[in-house]
Amino acid sequence: MDSHASAGPQTVAPLLKGQKALVTGANSGIGKATALALGRAGADVVVNYVAGREAAEEVVAQITAQGSRAAAYEADVSREDQVTAMVDRMVEEFGTIDILVANAGLQRDAAFTEMTLAQWQKVIDVNLTGQFLCAREATKEFLRRGVVPEVSRSAGKIICMSSVHQIIPWAGHVNYASSKGGVLMMMETLAQELASKKIRVNAVAPGAIRTPINTDAWDTPAAEQDLLKLIPYGRVGEPEDIAHAAVALASDLLDYVVGATLYVDGGMTLFPGFATGG
Repeated sequence: MDSHASAGPQTVAPLLKGQKALVTGANSGIGKATALALGRAGADVVVNYVAGREAAEEVVAQITAQGSRAAAYEADVSREDQVTAMVDRMVEEFGTIDILVANAGLQRDAAFTEMTLAQWQKVIDVNLTGQFLCAREATKEFLRRGVVPEVSRSAGKIICMSSVHQIIPWAGHVNYASSKGGVLMMMETLAQELASKKIRVNAVAPGAIRTPINTDAWDTPAAEQDLLKLIPYGRVGEPEDIAHAAVALASDLLDYVVGATLYVDGGMTLFPGFATGG
């Protein structure tokens, strides 16, 4: 008789068991869904927020209910001192950081000639500089600790939250599109520089997702039908679609994926207007 025949069902360890993750802008939308998904995958999670502490604490409660450790940290990612303090606190309280999901972002929309310098600067500061600062501080810890094989094959994973607008121009949103174009080149440059240190840097580029940042694009049947003209797959994305992509990129399943952008957009970047002719 096969000695293994009577063995019970195999227990599979959670995909990210033992890892420590920081998700910025994690008290709503894509960040919240990603923090919850990382927790379900076994990671302990720091839920960063800049406003809305109660919402952040609710995310923490949901993660701890799933069996992972979590905490809410307030920090403005565009402020160097606050980012440094946040990562230092995480290393002190959680031991280290293995995964950074640089998700915090915002929009300040205006026609080009009406856009103020303040609107331009705020979006660049949060969407691009914020990712730079968080990635820099996380990388310092990755390099200090090095690879811990029983935890991950990588010394650290950085996932930049970008957008389809890193390659698709977007009239009326020049600050946002410019910030995401910057994220693309920053991510690829960091990936090139850090790969030899066994640090993997990649990006997720969402298309149209049901989040508070873009409610006007989908909150009425007419608006949603208009939006669907841009989405070959025929549905608006959900935050969980992005969260699942982030978990996969953070895991050793995609250990050989370096400097890649994973477009999660239902085909929006396929230029659907050309399906009926150019």
